[in-house]
Amino acid sequence: MADLDPQTRVELEAAAFRGLVEHLRKRTDVQNIDLMNLAGFCRNCLSKWYAAAAKERGVALSDEDARVAVYGMPYSEWKAKHQKEASPEQQQRFEDTKPLHAEISGHTAR
Repeated sequence: MADLDPQTRVELEAAAFRGLVEHLRKRTDVQNIDLMNLAGFCRNCLSKWYAAAAKERGVALSDEDARVAVYGMPYSEWKAKHQKEASPEQQQRFEDTKPLHAEISGHTAR
């Protein structure tokens, strides 16, 4: 990696995170289960990583506030507007790919 000072590195990483979140907010057609099945992480994983980072730094942040930071709205609202029922095939692939799912704060996102 280029010789970046720590502050610049953090700023670049934060910008990349914001870009990913913005993209996922636009792509409401992409279901979380599809993200999990293809990449091993989803919007919920991002919100859990966000909440874990806050906790590590002593910042009080509820799980719901972390989800709003990722989804741009309360999770219940996002689900009602955008989430579809997972097909049996999607559910089976989810089960089949569990060993590849993201690890979050020392436990797997299962």
